[in-house]
Amino acid sequence: MTFAATILTLYPEMFPGPLGQSLAGKALERGDWSCATVNPRDFATDRHRTVDDTPAGGGAGMVLKADIFGAAVDSVADERPILAMTPRGKPITQQRIREIAQGTGVTLICGRFEGFDERLFEARPQIEQVSLADIVLSGGEVAALAILDACIRLLPGVMGAPDSGAEESFENGLLEYPQYTRPTEWEGRTIPEVLRSGDHAKIAAWRKSKSEEITRLRRPDLWERYSGDPVQSASGARRKDKEPDQ
Repeated sequence: MTFAATILTLYPEMFPGPLGQSLAGKALERGDWSCATVNPRDFATDRHRTVDDTPAGGGAGMVLKADIFGAAVDSVADERPILAMTPRGKPITQQRIREIAQGTGVTLICGRFEGFDERLFEARPQIEQVSLADIVLSGGEVAALAILDACIRLLPGVMGAPDSGAEESFENGLLEYPQYTRPTEWEGRTIPEVLRSGDHAKIAAWRKSKSEEITRLRRPDLWERYSGDPVQSASGARRKDKEPDQ
């Protein structure tokens, strides 16, 4: 079964882009996944193919029109999930990526300018608003490429070994443990002895311990979800997700 990706974008020439190379590119050639683009300008009714207008209430920038993007969404809507790239969206997770990769495909809507007319989401509640990270990009295309890459690498046969993606960051709620390879010594630094011991039980325990340590130090939000124990600050006070009501 081919994983079908459809991207609604004002810049269709950006796809497949880097996904036409390496493992994703080979998978595309094999037919493991397909890439189609839809330009919302094709649904504009004026001679200038206008897709945006000034913000209601005033302000800088331009807003993508609900009628144009609504028609574009309707032209491709099917059983596949529809994701809109927006910094106001819910951060996408590896769990959601895995769910999408197990399906028939995905439709991605790339935002531009000041974003979408809110009525698009009110009228099409099946659209999931997602963000890649707490950053603002020039457009949703880069985020869409990243989400597609995350899905494609999980398709059967893309990574080779079936368990290639099992022991990675976020797959078990933790960040991945440190990795090493030859040479054994480099600039006075050696590969940890436990990884050279051949004792698989000790290696597994070391890796789990390191994953937990790195997650606790670098991503207290992940650690709290994993362990149920809020990370304490240097002063000993527990981290708070929000301030108490005033």
